Amino acid sequence: MRPVIYLLLAAAVTLAAQEQPSEVNVNAKYKVSSVDIVPAKRYRLSAKLAGEVKRLVGENFNQDTVDRLTRRIRNELQVHTVRQQVVKGAEPETVKVVFEIQRWKHDFDIAIPKFIYHSKQGWTGAVDATKVIGATRLGVGLVSDGDELVERYAGVRARVERLSVFTERVRLGFQFDSYHQQWSRSTLVALDQRAALPGVYRTRQNFQPTVTIQLAQPLTLSAGVSFERFQTQFPAAKTEAANAATATLRLHERWERAGARHGLDAGYSLRAATREFKSDFAYSRHQWDATYVCEFNRQRVVADFAAGELNGRAPLFERFVAGNSRFLRGWNRWDLAPLGGDRLAHGTLEYQYRILRVFYDTGSVWDRGRDAVIRHSLGLGLQLDNSWHKESNRSYRKGFTLAVAFPVKDGRAEPVVLVGMNF
Repeated sequence: MRPVIYLLLAAAVTLAAQEQPSEVNVNAKYKVSSVDIVPAKRYRLSAKLAGEVKRLVGENFNQDTVDRLTRRIRNELQVHTVRQQVVKGAEPETVKVVFEIQRWKHDFDIAIPKFIYHSKQGWTGAVDATKVIGATRLGVGLVSDGDELVERYAGVRARVERLSVFTERVRLGFQFDSYHQQWSRSTLVALDQRAALPGVYRTRQNFQPTVTIQLAQPLTLSAGVSFERFQTQFPAAKTEAANAATATLRLHERWERAGARHGLDAGYSLRAATREFKSDFAYSRHQWDATYVCEFNRQRVVADFAAGELNGRAPLFERFVAGNSRFLRGWNRWDLAPLGGDRLAHGTLEYQYRILRVFYDTGSVWDRGRDAVIRHSLGLGLQLDNSWHKESNRSYRKGFTLAVAFPVKDGRAEPVVLVGMNF
C-alpha cells in the first residue's frame, strides 16, 4: 500500500500545480455585439439553448461561457466539430462571437476508449482508428478485455456508419466483431457444477446492422439485429448461433440551474434471441442504467444506477458481471460469481473535489431462484480529467484515474488497485 499512497500524493501535488489560476483573458473587458451560427440555415437550436446564446449579446465576453455553449451546441446538434471565433466588432471595445459548425470532415482519428489495470484481473485495453469520408465513417479497432464479460476476449472489430440517411436524424451502421476467448480456472470449475448452463467457446463472431434515429433532441433510439456465431469447446467442437433483435433507447440531457451544471444519461437496452432468426438459443436480456451528475464550485456529485435481467437459456457472454472496474469495485469477481449471474442490481454514489474522489458501491449479481447477497465497497483516488463524454451506449469519464477500492466485509479485506483511462 505504501507505493500506492506515494503515487497518490505525487499526482495530487502535480495537478495542484497545474490548477493555479490562469491569467485573466484580455477579451473579458469587451462586450459582445453579436453572435452568429454558421451555417445558420442548416441547423436549428432548441428554444432554451438559442435563448442562452442570444443572452451573450450585450454581456462582457467570458471565455468559460463561450466554451460551455460550444460544447452544448455540439452535443445538441450531434455534429463533429463546433469551432468558435472571436473577431473585432463594429463598435469600439466590442467583439463578435461566431460558432462555426462542421458536420463532417475528411479526418483520421485514433482513440483509446478504454485502458485499465485491475490488480486482480490484469490489463484491459482497446484502441480504435476512425476515418470520416463525407457522410461515411469507417472504423477498425483492437481489443483485449478481461473486465466486461465472464471471459477474457481479444480480437478485432470494424464498423461502417452512414451519418445521414435522407435526414440527419437517421443513421445506418454495420458492425463486425471477431474474438478469441480465454477462461479462468474459477469459471471452469464452477461450470462443472452447473450442467444446465451452456459451455465455454473458443471463438465468437458478431455481424450487427443497426439503424439509429434521433426521436427528439435528447432522445435516441437504436434498433437492429445481432447475428452471433461461436465455436463451443465441450463436449465436442461445434458452431452455435445466438441471433437476436436488439433495441436501445437513450436519454442524454444537460442543463444549468442555480449556479450548478447538471447532467442525466439514462437508457434501456434489449436483446431478444428467437428461433425465428434460426438461433440455437431463446432468451431475452434487459438492462437499465442511469447516471446523474451535478457540478458546482469545482465539486462533483455522481449517482449511478444499473440493473439487468436475463431470462431463458443464453450463452455465457450474455450473463452479468460484478466485481470489475464498474460494478462493486474492490471485490474479486471470481469470489462473487465466477459464472456471472442472470440478475444484476447496482448503485454508486461518488463525490469529487478537484482531482480527489471518494465513492461507495453497493449491489449484487445473482441467479433467479437464489437469494441476492448485497455487497458494499468503498474507494478513494484521483481523477486527473473529469470531463464526461457520450458514447453509443453509455457515458464514460475521460482521463487518467488512479483509485484504491476496499470490499466491506468481515475479516481481512485486501484492496483492489485500479489504474487507467476512460472507465
